[in-house]
Amino acid sequence: MKQILIVSDTHGLLRNLYRLLERFPSPDLLIHLGDAERDAGRIPDLVSCRTIMVAGNCDRSAGLPSEEVLELGGERVFLTHGHRYAVHYGYELLAETAKNRGCGIAMFGHTHTSLIREVGGVTLVNPGSLSLPRPSGSRPSYAIMDFDREGGAHFSIGYFD
Repeated sequence: MKQILIVSDTHGLLRNLYRLLERFPSPDLLIHLGDAERDAGRIPDLVSCRTIMVAGNCDRSAGLPSEEVLELGGERVFLTHGHRYAVHYGYELLAETAKNRGCGIAMFGHTHTSLIREVGGVTLVNPGSLSLPRPSGSRPSYAIMDFDREGGAHFSIGYFD
């Protein structure tokens, strides 16, 4: 795996997802961390790579799993939307849950605010929202995960105007 695009909280508004895929036309993987709403079934058809999606609090009828654990470049990664872990109030519960599942990375959405932070030995990554960033006036955002020559994971946040 070379380049992984991480998005969340598109809420049925795909304009910036199309723009992101123009910017990065050949990702190795697309991860959507929930609240795709009515477009959950369409998103995998927009890319030529594998897509992994988890359900957000607005995706009740999408038939998506609420959580996933996967291996990416030798790293165990916990994927969730975040609403079940009270991420508006802190990140300790999310970090503890990821650690208990043997994961050194937890990716989540829900807050619509981008974040890369270490908590309790777990790297937390929130790409923010491609469609409805918070606070009001913030720029739409996404995250990229890539790997160095030794296989170490690195994260960055990208923005749209």
